[in-house]
Amino acid sequence: MKPLTNLLKSLKRYELVGKEDWNITEVLFDSRKIAAGADGETQLYVAQKGTQTDGHQYIPQVIAQGGRVIVCEDLPETVDPEVTYVKVPDSSYALGVVASAFYDNPSRKLKLVGITGTNGKTTTVTLLHKLFTQLGYKTGLLSTIVNKVGLEEVPSTHTTPDAVELNALLARMVDAGCAYCFMEVSSHSICQNRIAGLHFTGGIFSNITHDHLDFHKTFANYIAAKKAFFDKLPKTAFALTNVDDKNGMVMVQNCHAKICTYSLLTAATFKGLILDDCFRGLQMRVNNREVYFKLCGKFNAYNLLAIYGAAVLLGAPEDEVLMQMSLLESAAGRFQLIYRNDGSTAIVDYAHTPDALQNVLSTIRETIKNDTEVITVVGCGGDRDKTKRPEMAEIACKLSTKVILTSDNPRTENPTDILNDMLVGVPAGKKKNVVVIENRREAIKTACMLLQPGGVLLIAGKGHENYQEINHVKHHFDDTEEVKKCFNT
Repeated sequence: MKPLTNLLKSLKRYELVGKEDWNITEVLFDSRKIAAGADGETQLYVAQKGTQTDGHQYIPQVIAQGGRVIVCEDLPETVDPEVTYVKVPDSSYALGVVASAFYDNPSRKLKLVGITGTNGKTTTVTLLHKLFTQLGYKTGLLSTIVNKVGLEEVPSTHTTPDAVELNALLARMVDAGCAYCFMEVSSHSICQNRIAGLHFTGGIFSNITHDHLDFHKTFANYIAAKKAFFDKLPKTAFALTNVDDKNGMVMVQNCHAKICTYSLLTAATFKGLILDDCFRGLQMRVNNREVYFKLCGKFNAYNLLAIYGAAVLLGAPEDEVLMQMSLLESAAGRFQLIYRNDGSTAIVDYAHTPDALQNVLSTIRETIKNDTEVITVVGCGGDRDKTKRPEMAEIACKLSTKVILTSDNPRTENPTDILNDMLVGVPAGKKKNVVVIENRREAIKTACMLLQPGGVLLIAGKGHENYQEINHVKHHFDDTEEVKKCFNT
């Protein structure tokens, strides 16, 4: 419970209508959860203007249910004398700031590092969590796959939780004695102010390619969303950016934090060189130290450099960091290798953007012999950016021997329509190598039957996900489970 006056101190600009002497028992933005409190106590309701609905329309309902403090951008035409209204310029931003204050600003009580970019976020935060756990620290994790308080798992539903859940999780981490937290920062969460009020010790930029244009509309907007994260980092923080990405330095143009870089191609604060790359691992030179890693592929070389750089910037000893990093294994569904007795290999990967698919298939091609068979099973999600569908199919065709186009998470779209969009990208000379099997289980089973001894099968798009979403219903489905059944492993 917090006095309203304490929470109001966190807001820079507001207009108060009504009395201040309330004790706040909870911060909410869901009107359905509002209930009357004891004398002098109430929940605080934040009316947000969302993309689907406007929380302001539920203010009468909130009051009827007993809510007595309302944060809003627009005051009702008739104000209730028993209700306190806090008028703010941006209620979504206010939600983040007030939620942070309600939970005693937990992000200031541990070292919070955020990573943003199109690809590599989950792998990087997951491995940073593993690394700092191995280094002997209790560590928090906020990722697409799972949230963790130390080693305790808390299921994840979004890349970044809402502002209230986020601060509640960070507070749990602080109470549990976590010294660090590593979190994915999505472009959606930046635009929707879900990270407002958080204090970051550091920020990492991985890369940026076309994605989420259904939400951002233009690539320029998408870049601006990612850049806004770095613009707001404090002077005391570090900003670690990938200078091999053409937008790497764009991200930190207006950044007040300490700017550091990592690269495989040019001089950088943290410089890497790939000496050998195969499915069993990477041999690299990192800042003139030679190290063997269990992860493979150029994209993982970048992830490893980001991890190394962040760890060093957080004060961990370089030699100890590299030694512990050599023990790290890939995150679930991120270039996850499954072997069959005949020498063939299946790879389950979350690649769901053209760039990610290009990176994974290029890595496979760079690692195998030229005449090795590569079969790719790939689909595209429904209710998402349609422009990438033909691109995904084209990339798969150019870098694979055979391609099976299948369903991913169709959500509310007709899977046949999604597959037809993908078929537009199939080059004329490659059509004979493409099969369409809408049922994902059958597609994987067929691919495993077609796979010759010594060949490579890539199953792309869903990675760690253990469900398939169809018409708002999530049905259990796990690519890794399906492959293992077919491989008898």
